[in-house]
Amino acid sequence: MRTARAARRGWGAAVEVIAGVSRSGKPGDFSAPPAAPGGSRDAVVQPAGARTPRYTAPPFVRHLPLNAFPPRDLLTPSQLNTLARDLLEGSFPAVTVEGEICNLSRPASGHVYFSLKDARAQVRCALFRPKSQWLRFAPANGMQVVARGRVTLYEARGDYQLILDSLEEAGEGALRRAFEELKARLAAEGLFDEARKRPLPAWIRRLAVVTSPGGAAVRDVMSVLRRRCPLLEVEILPVTVQGATAAGEIVAALEQAYAGGRYDAVLLTRGGGSLEDLWAFNDERLARTLAAATVPTVSAVGHEIDFTLADYAADLRAATPSAAAELLVPDRRALLATLERDARRLQAVLARRLAAAAQRSDHAWLRLRAQRPHARLQRGRQRLEMLERRLEAVREAPLRRRRERLAALATRQEAAIARQLERRGLRVAGLARALEAMSPLAVLGRGYGILSDADSGRVVARTGDVRVGQALRARLADGGLRVRVEGVDPD
Repeated sequence: MRTARAARRGWGAAVEVIAGVSRSGKPGDFSAPPAAPGGSRDAVVQPAGARTPRYTAPPFVRHLPLNAFPPRDLLTPSQLNTLARDLLEGSFPAVTVEGEICNLSRPASGHVYFSLKDARAQVRCALFRPKSQWLRFAPANGMQVVARGRVTLYEARGDYQLILDSLEEAGEGALRRAFEELKARLAAEGLFDEARKRPLPAWIRRLAVVTSPGGAAVRDVMSVLRRRCPLLEVEILPVTVQGATAAGEIVAALEQAYAGGRYDAVLLTRGGGSLEDLWAFNDERLARTLAAATVPTVSAVGHEIDFTLADYAADLRAATPSAAAELLVPDRRALLATLERDARRLQAVLARRLAAAAQRSDHAWLRLRAQRPHARLQRGRQRLEMLERRLEAVREAPLRRRRERLAALATRQEAAIARQLERRGLRVAGLARALEAMSPLAVLGRGYGILSDADSGRVVARTGDVRVGQALRARLADGGLRVRVEGVDPD
């Protein structure tokens, strides 16, 4: 049978049948090709049609030994599909294909299935969930895209397809190449060097936010800033973040923020988007402005996977606008906890020093009592009077000057000690006021109350913690009330 004879030819015939290329270049003709010059049998196939490019079989196909597949009478479909899959995966390790999406399907699994077509043909494609979840756009039928992946064959149906590693809108490839070229050139100039980047100040009082005033990014940033540090003064410098004029507006806003030293830090941010949407942040003028900034600047453009030249040129890059806000300001609760900890440390230091001073005073008093100080003091006075008379007679003028100097130094020392004690007292008073402001009793004094179970004393925090008829105790600033639940109104 012809099928059996074809099978006995092994890989030498099966490979070219699977590849869809006849030995003579004609459909259905698998006769031996004419020998190449020098007797070579390397197959260079020229399909019919002058516009079709020449196809040279890859080395994997051209140099398979004829006995690579054991001869047998018949192949099963599974065996044939396995051979075809191995051939395709070995011959085309990776390809890039541009075409139009059709037959798009997105099942609940999160995978994306579609076909890429042009005017003459189409090929099935699969983008599995671990890759599809990072897409920057939503694929749709009729969209022109560039797909990168490997050629394989789905053995169950015998369908040849592409398993994709990435998918991007057509035109992004040129933008990405331009991005990489500009990035490499600016990096060679040293614009992205870590050594020139400025650290953020420990405490930021005035912050400039350069962004679109109507975007989601500014809402996220302001929400975090209000929660973490409500005393921070924030000024929005409105700009367009997408389009032909966006880069110029952003550069002008940054130059305004850097002039005059009004701000402690600057945040440049916008939400996510495609490479084309974020292109304004890859502008060379913007990168150079950020590199020459006089105020520490944080860039938070797009999502965690989005990187722009602004991210590289800024002093610090945050993955998202919310993350940037958290980097810029401390948490109010953490700051209050730090103040409380410092106050406790100060109190402990003062207590230790006072105890040590009292102990030294007691020891000195005991030593004086043991040495009969009155007699010694009397003798000392007499000796001192005698020495004073002698000194006055010998060096009265120099001694007077020294006394005056000592008196002045003593006065200055007393004044310095008094000022130091006053400053310490003011600081302790300030810390005491801060502690009093954080006291639960102060909160109760503003009209709040604490509900607790009348029997167990357990604090009631939610409506689900009580039942109708339950006896409760309400703690107020000046006392308590006994109440009973008549009804529950959950939000």
